[in-house]
Amino acid sequence: MDKSDILTLKLPQRIERLYELANNLWWSWHTEARDLFRALDYPQWKLTGHNPVKQIRSISPHKLQAAATDPAFLILYDSVMAQFDLDMSPKDTWVAANYPELLRNPIAFFSMEFATHSSLPIYAGGLGVLAGDLCKEASDLGLPLVAVGFMYPEGYFQQCISPEGWQQETCQLIDFATAPISQVMSPKGTTAIAQVQLGNVAVSLGAWLVQLGRTRIYLLDTDIEENPRAYRQLSARLYVADPELRLQQEIVLGVGGVRVLRALDFKPIVWHGNEGHTAFMMMERVREEVAGGLSLTQAVNRVQATTVFTTHTPVVAGHDVFPEQLVEKYLTDYWKSLGIDRETFLRIGQWDGASGQFNMTAVALRLANQRNAVSKIHETVTRKMWHSLWPKAAEDQVPIYAVTNGIHAPTWIAPELNRLFEKYIGKDWLKNHDNPKTWDRIWDIPDGEMWETHALLKRKLKGVILDRERKHFIGAHLAPQQMLTSGTLLDPEALTIGFVRRFTEYKRPMLIFRDIERLKRILTNPLRPVQIVFAGKSHPADSASKYLLHQVYVLASSPDFDGRIAFIEDYNLHLAHYLVQGTDVWLNNPRRGQEACGTSGMKAALNGVLHLSVLDGWWREGYNGTNGWSIGDDLRAIKPEAEDEVDADTLYRLLEEEIVPLYYDRDRGGVPHGWMQLVKESVRSIAPVFCARRMLKEYTQRMYIPATRM
Repeated sequence: MDKSDILTLKLPQRIERLYELANNLWWSWHTEARDLFRALDYPQWKLTGHNPVKQIRSISPHKLQAAATDPAFLILYDSVMAQFDLDMSPKDTWVAANYPELLRNPIAFFSMEFATHSSLPIYAGGLGVLAGDLCKEASDLGLPLVAVGFMYPEGYFQQCISPEGWQQETCQLIDFATAPISQVMSPKGTTAIAQVQLGNVAVSLGAWLVQLGRTRIYLLDTDIEENPRAYRQLSARLYVADPELRLQQEIVLGVGGVRVLRALDFKPIVWHGNEGHTAFMMMERVREEVAGGLSLTQAVNRVQATTVFTTHTPVVAGHDVFPEQLVEKYLTDYWKSLGIDRETFLRIGQWDGASGQFNMTAVALRLANQRNAVSKIHETVTRKMWHSLWPKAAEDQVPIYAVTNGIHAPTWIAPELNRLFEKYIGKDWLKNHDNPKTWDRIWDIPDGEMWETHALLKRKLKGVILDRERKHFIGAHLAPQQMLTSGTLLDPEALTIGFVRRFTEYKRPMLIFRDIERLKRILTNPLRPVQIVFAGKSHPADSASKYLLHQVYVLASSPDFDGRIAFIEDYNLHLAHYLVQGTDVWLNNPRRGQEACGTSGMKAALNGVLHLSVLDGWWREGYNGTNGWSIGDDLRAIKPEAEDEVDADTLYRLLEEEIVPLYYDRDRGGVPHGWMQLVKESVRSIAPVFCARRMLKEYTQRMYIPATRM
């Protein structure tokens, strides 16, 4: 008996579809559905980390029976299930109304990671969050999309900070029985669905299904009984440092992902690769076409015509490059199946004259006709970076175009703010949130009411931090400096700045500490206090970024700052919601030209948190002079050697002269009207443009539709 049988038996017939709903993450971005599980058993809902699959496993039969006879619960249950059934139908969607030809076959979307919900921690950061948001929006728009990634039973690491301020990594196995996933069986009834040849070893692949509304995500798994022990662990962990293991993973993702979709009888009309990790998906389809009788040139042309490729990385070192000897070790038989020799195959991965290296992004760019960067400034940077692939074209004519990233608004909006928007903007604001006219009514919201909602979200953030630290305190003997930096002393009334992102040098987490004494004066002003919340992880193999994290932690633990700097450890998707909703200012100060897009600031802006950033990534497009603040000027205005000094001085001046005074300029009722005008303009100008709905409509119109007309 599998887990679904066990759980279904526990549910009374009147509410037996609760398990079906729990196993479709559609509930995670629908407020009424979350309310349903809260109403079922709130203590278990909270205890299980908002995971209804685990909640249902833990709930007592008595409470289930009580829910099945509770009129109020049943009204909510019926309403939610009716909406769920409506949303799972392919009718009356944007795609059905505008591009019905896309309904015949799905779009295949490949990504190394997917962030869908905290109950499935198989993501590391922004790339996974973007992939998850895209898949959710595909469901909302009715775009038939099937996604392929990896099931990482160890997930990404959990972060713990030692008393001395050093990051420590631990892994915790995912409990498959309580995760919103189901094992996929082959048509023959076996767990092995397809095979991939890695050198002289045939590796069998299984898959797990994550249902995301209408969207299906298939997560590949090599932990199959017939595989050799070493290969059973191949898919255990995300973003391993060992290049050989990483190459194996990317072969499995690309080649194996195509074969799994074929085995499950999917016939995608368009194939979309998310970053260079997915390049072997394109190569496998070339092999299929050659095996079907086409010449190599014909096969490449056909694959190019139906392939979309998105690159997210504006820094050369961030692209996956493998030694040619390693590629030869695992793919000798593969290029033979293409009917070409070693040199011809390896040339597909060569770039900018680099010998002995096989560049995955170069492969993907060569095998896709529809190519995009993820912001307008990233388009410029990317065209320059890859110009050598099109040497006869002018740099501004390199065929890579911008589709700026966006966020899935229903996932990231705070429930309290959602209710406020429904009250003043309209009950259907989410259906039309990509229409700028929808947001004209934001000015109807009284400043006091919007301010009180934001104050509530700040108190919720403080409560979440206290709850996390209480659990840490119970589970471990914490040193005094750990208590000081944990956020327990944060004041929900004080101006709160969030610096929340992956820790790495180019993001400059130490910039705000450049003048310690000046920063102290800003933070510890008794009349206008300011506090900073840091959160984020360093890659386990990145010693330099770990040292940066250590520096921030040590400074945060200094009593000179009066506990006004906090480092919240083990940043994850669950905590992210509270941080983007419960801070006042979102700080972003990367080195110019090194931020492809960035999406955390979009999430914060949707929730009324003002953006303070250099003019890089999406903020170059989003900033209008009245919806936040710019740290310095554009890409060409500051010499690289002076960038840190100039930006730090600008940052301090903005805080001292504009941000802090505006925040604390209150009327007799304590409402900062000037601040709220800025907040409303921020939401009005950013929400309809930097959303996944606009992004996916743009992908559909500019990328997918042309790719269907090969």
